[in-house]
Amino acid sequence: MQHELRPVRAEHDDPEIPDYIEAKDLNPGARNELKTLQAETAELVARHLAMVADLIDDDPELAHLHAISASRRAGRIPVAREALAATAYRIGDYALALRELRTHRRLSGDQGNIALMVEAERALGRPQKGLETGLEADTTKLNATQRVQLAIAMSGARLDLGQTQQALFELEVPELDPNRAFAYSPELFAAYAAVLEDLGRDAEAADWRERAERAESALNAQSAASDQLEVIEVIEQDLAPEQAPAPEWAEAGASEAGASEAGPSEAEVSESGSSGGEPDGVAALHDEAAEGGEPPTEAAE
Repeated sequence: MQHELRPVRAEHDDPEIPDYIEAKDLNPGARNELKTLQAETAELVARHLAMVADLIDDDPELAHLHAISASRRAGRIPVAREALAATAYRIGDYALALRELRTHRRLSGDQGNIALMVEAERALGRPQKGLETGLEADTTKLNATQRVQLAIAMSGARLDLGQTQQALFELEVPELDPNRAFAYSPELFAAYAAVLEDLGRDAEAADWRERAERAESALNAQSAASDQLEVIEVIEQDLAPEQAPAPEWAEAGASEAGASEAGPSEAEVSESGSSGGEPDGVAALHDEAAEGGEPPTEAAE
């Protein structure tokens, strides 16, 4: 009996790339990973990845097609697999996202997307597997933002399992500091407030919700004044002098800079939140600034 020969992979038509998109539009760090490819292939892959970065927020379906085109030509290049994972997650193909995230981790040794892996397991209805995945991570190799993302994902998995108190514990990390606002602070504060509310601790929840709003306002104000926002000092004179929960693990350095961190810009924030003076796996395709940053100096009271 003769068997029909089928292609190993489904057919895929490359989406068009506008003429004005060039390889140099891709972040240099990502572009550097493509050096092992032939020059012509590297240029085409870089242009597809640049399109992924441009489209993922507004048109994730089209971004996904560009990511497929890039990964088919650069299957052993970590950034190509990471882009495919990120776009797959955005369009709701969580099984593909998880597979590609695992491949990216194997190729690169980077654990920076561990939170997204936990979220993918949750989306597939496997919160317990998500917890196991998160617990396998070496958190000493994560920067502050990645640790916060992992804490939020792990807390969500605990909530999926009905473990509300444990969900709160997952969020009690050093970055849960009500006196300072980093890019990750509003989401962390809001997540903490939500779990407190689930536990019936409404007064505390209201305090942390207010802190999340203040941090968001402060970050927005500082962002308008500077494109290099990392950390802001927050003064909360009208809040009760509560102590943040005891942290369980310490902050590491930036993922791209390792132990040496880029110094952040700082600003004091008044009670109103005005200023006195931000996976997804493809964030690095455009953004050259290292995440994390040095602890700020104490603001004058």
